[in-house]
Formats: sequence, structure tokens, C-alpha cells
Amino acid sequence: MKIPKTTLEQWRVLQAIVEHGGYAQAAEALHRSQSSVSYMVARLQEQVGVELLAIEGRRARLTDKGKVLLAQAVELLKDAERLEALAKGLEEGREAEIRLVVDMAFPTALLLQALTQFMEQAGETRVQLTEAVLSGADEALLAGVADLVIGTHVPPGYLGTLLLDVEFLAVANPSHPLHAAERLLTTDDLRRHRHIVVRDSGQSHPRDEGWLGSTQRWTVTGLETSVAMVEAGLGYAWLPRHMIRTQIDAGSLWPLPLSEGQTRRVALYLIFGCSGMAGPATRQLAGLLEAAASQAD
Repeated sequence: MKIPKTTLEQWRVLQAIVEHGGYAQAAEALHRSQSSVSYMVARLQEQVGVELLAIEGRRARLTDKGKVLLAQAVELLKDAERLEALAKGLEEGREAEIRLVVDMAFPTALLLQALTQFMEQAGETRVQLTEAVLSGADEALLAGVADLVIGTHVPPGYLGTLLLDVEFLAVANPSHPLHAAERLLTTDDLRRHRHIVVRDSGQSHPRDEGWLGSTQRWTVTGLETSVAMVEAGLGYAWLPRHMIRTQIDAGSLWPLPLSEGQTRRVALYLIFGCSGMAGPATRQLAGLLEAAASQAD
């Protein structure tokens, strides 16, 4: 394996010269002597065989070739910083990766809020995010492939914290025949029309939840597809209110005037894969998810 001639320290010195405008300023910023800074850059230019700096008056500027090389070197410096931060986190007991499984009904805006805060606070801990529907979250827990789960059900042997209730609303396109009735709708009315349902992502014991009376059922794998199909007039569905707020306001989806069952509420729980062994980063992310959920409308 070939060992690089240059060092990250040399590139960091070059970066400092450019950032601070000269050798003396860089030396002060790095707490080094000016002679050592000058030597390191001279040695660096000798090793790469390219002129990296040009002096204009009292300021040092990068040559065109120097700009190209330093841009690449800066990325290496960032990688080294991330590597050191990861090592520090591992030494402190922080996990290198968190396996997070989230039911699709959990509001995306709240998830992104928590993940953004986690990214800013958690250093180099990675997050492996998997979206699930119904029993898919349960299976991830029982299979031991999730450190943290947001799901609709707390399996036996686990403890869950209630995050929020998601309201599902029965809706259809304004031109759908169900809206032409101009009266309260019954289960007999629904039975004659196509119901768009989301498939359970679990494989072992998939669950059918909700109303099962329709003789015409089209099954999709995601809530966003279900929203699009209902908005296009292909059927009706119970959809999370937070996902269709814009369509409701715009009039492209209308609530179905059901005599009963127009809305449903689904509880979402936060569950540790193994609470007793959860590391600090997993608990930190859990706290951020709880805080985000507390701000739900």
C-alpha cells in the first residue's frame, strides 16, 4: 500500500494561510512560529510538485492548481474530523448507528424536526431509517433489528410511551359518486365502491385494520400513493388528516359524510428495542422524538 507523501497537518496549514491571508496571520491562528508555517508549506509544494501559493503584496493567494488541490484536501480534513468525533463518541459509549423503524402514519414534519436536531447534537452517530406499516414495526422489534420503533402496537414483553394519536379521516374526490348522494352515507353505500387500503409491511402476521366491508379493494404499499389515488378519484380511503390538510383546504378532497365512523384515531407509541441496553444516542433520539410529538397539532 502506498503511503501518501503529504500530511493532513500540512494541508491544514495551507488552509489557514488562505483563510487568514498570510503566513504571519496563520502562524498566530495556529499558535506556531512563522518559520514552521513557511517550512511546512514549502515542503508541501515540494512533495506535490505544484506551486500552491502566490504572494501578492503582503497577502498569499492560491494558484489555480492550488485551489483544486486544497478543495480536495478540505474534504479530507472534514473526514478526519468526523472520524475523530466518531472515535470520541465510541469511547464515551455512544452508538455508531441507530436502527430506527417508524410507522408511516407518524407525521413526516415531526420526524424531520427530531432528526435535524439529532444530527446537530449527536456527532457522527448514523441513523438507519426504515418505514413500516402496521405489524411491520412489531416484526422489527421481535426480530431484534430495531433499536427504536414508532409503532401502532406495543408487543407483549415491551413497554411503550404514547407519542400521539393520529386522526384518520374518510375522504374521496369531490367528483366521486359517494358525494353525489347528498345525504349521510351508510356502510351499504361504501360497500359498493372501491376502497384504497395500505398493505401491512409485516410478513409473519399481517394485520387488516379498519373497515373491511368493501367488495372492491385496491391495495398499495404507501400512504402517499393512497393519497394520490384517492385524489385522482380512483376510490375512497381513511387517510391521516395531517397528510391531506392541503388537499382538504384546496377542495381536491372532501370528507365523506358518514353516518358513523367518519374519523378514526390511531395511537402511536415509542418503543425501545431493548430498553435496558439502549445507549446514550438512542435515548437522546428518543427524547427528541417525544419532544417533537408533543408539538403535534
